[in-house]
Amino acid sequence: MRFKRLKDLREDNDLFQKQVAEVLGISQQYYSEYEKGNRTMPISHLITLAKYYGTSIDYIVGLSNEKNITKKKTS
Repeated sequence: MRFKRLKDLREDNDLFQKQVAEVLGISQQYYSEYEKGNRTMPISHLITLAKYYGTSIDYIVGLSNEKNITKKKTS
């Protein structure tokens, strides 16, 4: 499955594939396969990227259009 938002998030943050790959501890070529949809990204990498970009996994995979995480206020 291709997650177009992976590339969009990376470019919005002025990052190269190599930089994101380093965050994940993988090669640039391997990360490139995620962006192209040629490899399935493990949940651990999705979690890492969601935290890194300050967004949700739902946003990354296209289940939500809400880019920024909003914290719920507690009473």
